[in-house]
Amino acid sequence: MTEKQYSKQEITKRLSAAGIGGNVLLSAFKLLAGILGHSGAMVSDAVHSLSDVVATIVALLGVKLAERQADDSHPYGHERFECVASLILGIILAVTGIGIGWNGLKTVFDAGRESLAVPTLLPLIAAVVSIVVKEAMFRYTLHYAKVMNSAAFVADAWHHRSDAVSSVGSLVGIIGAKLGLPIMDPIAAVVIAAFILKSAYDIIKDALDKMMDSACDAGYEERLKTFIEGNEGVEGVDLLHTRKFSNRVYVDVEIAVDRNSTLLAAHEVAEKVHRGIEEHFPEVKHVMVHVNPGKKAA
Repeated sequence: MTEKQYSKQEITKRLSAAGIGGNVLLSAFKLLAGILGHSGAMVSDAVHSLSDVVATIVALLGVKLAERQADDSHPYGHERFECVASLILGIILAVTGIGIGWNGLKTVFDAGRESLAVPTLLPLIAAVVSIVVKEAMFRYTLHYAKVMNSAAFVADAWHHRSDAVSSVGSLVGIIGAKLGLPIMDPIAAVVIAAFILKSAYDIIKDALDKMMDSACDAGYEERLKTFIEGNEGVEGVDLLHTRKFSNRVYVDVEIAVDRNSTLLAAHEVAEKVHRGIEEHFPEVKHVMVHVNPGKKAA
């Protein structure tokens, strides 16, 4: 086991422990505060936090499966398990958002037929605690997700952020209700649902893009092309294709070299380009370099 692999495993354990332990405690506190404090928005927020527990478990499984070595059935490895994990996270978020939104809308529409309870101070305190804790968890998880270059834990981090935003919605709704507008509490639940669904859409879209071999953005390809053209012996780049493979990148490039070069010299240029890309672009997993004869001298 290399030091890099060991460090990644340790980080994964810490992120999982923080995500699962923190969300279990926070969701229990918010659920209790919502029930005892008569706040539907806080109960919805608690459900959202509870979904984070499932999200972290799914992210952990995705990372573990993605680390499996290539085999005869999967010669390109198992990195796409992270995409599958991200897709599942997005679906969990979407289902959570739809449920919270539906319950919030029912309460809003029923407001004229039954009186709405005014939340107590307890849900207000829970909302503030949730905002601080979830924002801290977001920053912590996102930092180490980038260190590991893990799409699943990046999705998990944004799940934390969406929960922090939903707690802001709870806070606004609870304050509004305590100021004499009880309907603000269920309206806040609907707003929370909208934020959750937006996060779900972003996560699902990103996962599908990576699963469908989408090309890297134009800026990335331009930086790659500039680097290749800067190698000695390369007269130009005739073709450059990139495709995302989970959180890794595959590159196919055709370079032009001196048409009078020997086969050995042309091969050395191609090998130098190959090694250089893998060294300067660590997210690249595989490079295919094809050599074309350059243009004839004028």
